[in-house]
Order: sequence, then structure tokens, then C-alpha cells
Amino acid sequence: MELNADFDTRALVQSETLDWQSSPMAGVDRRMLDRIGGEVARATSIVRYAPGSAFSAHTHTGGEEFIVLEGVFQDEHGDYPAGTYVRNPPTTAHTPRSDAGCTIFVKLWQFDMADRTQFRKNMAEELGAPTNGVATATLHEDAFERVTYSKLSPNAALESAQAGGIELLILEGSVVESGETLPKGAWLRLPQGVPLHATAGEEGAKIWMKTGHLPFAKAPSA
Repeated sequence: MELNADFDTRALVQSETLDWQSSPMAGVDRRMLDRIGGEVARATSIVRYAPGSAFSAHTHTGGEEFIVLEGVFQDEHGDYPAGTYVRNPPTTAHTPRSDAGCTIFVKLWQFDMADRTQFRKNMAEELGAPTNGVATATLHEDAFERVTYSKLSPNAALESAQAGGIELLILEGSVVESGETLPKGAWLRLPQGVPLHATAGEEGAKIWMKTGHLPFAKAPSA
């Protein structure tokens, strides 16, 4: 399967308008944003766990990165409430579940295969002091990518000309980019060489963003 698999073009998905699709596990549904591959795939998705649902135990052969958007995600290593950012690098394993239900934004098979750094962070606690209405936390940075979380005041501007492409998810509020309003749940990917110019709406915005990673994108079998 290929979905938004051309990394040389702009991709925008209003995720909250998509229908939920069943996964192989009962009670776990997803909204696919981009994908290269079948059930084993380089994938970016919104995943919803119904109360009491669980996924079978598995090893992250290609790594897993996620944000808890709503509810509490759980596994044998602990509870992860909304606002938690998690990186599970290649070779890690767990048995995910959610007793009360949750929704996560997850990226699979998008790690440096030598990465072994596993961690979780409360994104809000990582925020620095605001500059021109924008407070930003660097969640992860290496030679391949930079991952940030930003909180924008009303009408504040968020700009980036980072090499290697730009990808973002609107967690709360809204922004205007290229004349389009991106509300909560909007996912945007800009190719290499295309800068980001976004302005928060009247309610401000909270944004997850990754830069620099698109030159390394490939299918799991590659």
C-alpha cells in the first residue's frame, strides 16, 4: 500500500474528517496519514484504542514514536497520559493496551536503525520561555532529524526553513498556512526546500513538528 508516499510533494490531511479503519486487533482503529507497505509499513497514523482493548506483544523492528493525544496509553512499562511523547527505538518490545481508552499519533519504521535511546517526556514540561509568542521544546535531535513541540500565542508566527523537509500535526487550536486553515488534527508534510510559514489562529495553537527526516524515508524492506 502507498499513501502520500511521494515525499517531493506537499501533503495535507485533515485527519478528523477521515473514517476510522479497523486494525488487525479488535477495538483498535486507525486513520492513516502516510504509508509505504502492508501491515509491516513505514507508517504515520492516528490510532484509537477502545476502553479495555490491547495489541499483541511485539518488537519494534523499525522503531516506534508516538504522542498520546487523548486518554491514557498503557503497557507493562507504565501509564502514558495525554501530552506524553515516547520513543521506542529498534529492538524494544512491549504489549500496548488502554484500560480507559486513548488516542495516539504514531510513526513506525522511521528511526535510524542504530538508535537505541528509549525515553518518554511530558511535552508541556519541556517548553522553554516564549519568544515572539512561541514557546518551543526540543523533544529529540540527532544527525537525521529534529522533533519539537511548540505552543503559539494567538496570531503568533511559526516559521522554519530547515533542510530535509518539514512535518507537523496540529494538536490544539489552528494555524493558517499557504492560505489554508489547519485545525486540530491537521497533518502537513512539506518537501525539502519548501519553508514553513504558519500563523496561529485567535485561540493559539499547539504543534508537534519533525524536520530533516525526509531524505532518509524508505520502506521497511529497503
